[in-house]
Amino acid sequence: MTGRTIAIGDIHGCSTALDSLLEAIEPNELDTVVTLGDYVDRGPNSKGVIDRLIQLSRECNLIALQGNHEEMMLDVVQRDQQPFRWLQYGGVETLDSYLFAGDMSVIPAEHHQFFDSMVDFYETEDFLFLHANYMADEPLEQNSVHVLRWLKLTESTPPPHFSGKRAIVGHTHDHGGEIFDIGHLVCIDTYCYGGGWLTALDCDSGEIWQTDVDGNLRNRSTNGQ
Repeated sequence: MTGRTIAIGDIHGCSTALDSLLEAIEPNELDTVVTLGDYVDRGPNSKGVIDRLIQLSRECNLIALQGNHEEMMLDVVQRDQQPFRWLQYGGVETLDSYLFAGDMSVIPAEHHQFFDSMVDFYETEDFLFLHANYMADEPLEQNSVHVLRWLKLTESTPPPHFSGKRAIVGHTHDHGGEIFDIGHLVCIDTYCYGGGWLTALDCDSGEIWQTDVDGNLRNRSTNGQ
């Protein structure tokens, strides 16, 4: 028996939404769950999100991609860069969730281990998973970090990848909370922290789950699914 391959879009500190989403999905040890990055910043409980993802890694095969917000955070907390850009784009909310009071030791070692385990992309026989974007004529391992983590679809929407695989991405949020699906590419960043939804997609069956920041499960009939 083979398990499901389920992608989860940008969480951005929405721990209640994540808890409810996982309760609905009920992942098990046969399933692979690919989280597309941007676990931290903007939303109310980034620490809680990382705690839950660490727990999830013990329940299924978790593949955690690194988003641009993790890059900004780690530039500060692991590489001692100046914090101004990170704080401007949601770092304040993240530090508040860790009860930061001037000492980065509030981020536990287990969280650093999780961050160190993140990957830039994941690939299966049928799908490509990445945070932001890709170059259609290049293998993912040849794509730059800028493309994989930062390049929005609004700046460059790629044609089908030369591999013929379907791309599942996040990063470019839809203010209306809707999934962007053009066949060869699906973007499931549906703006949970801003009043939209946290989205999960069963990549093989097409089943979709969505929850809002308060953990309410969306009635599928409301979005035409």
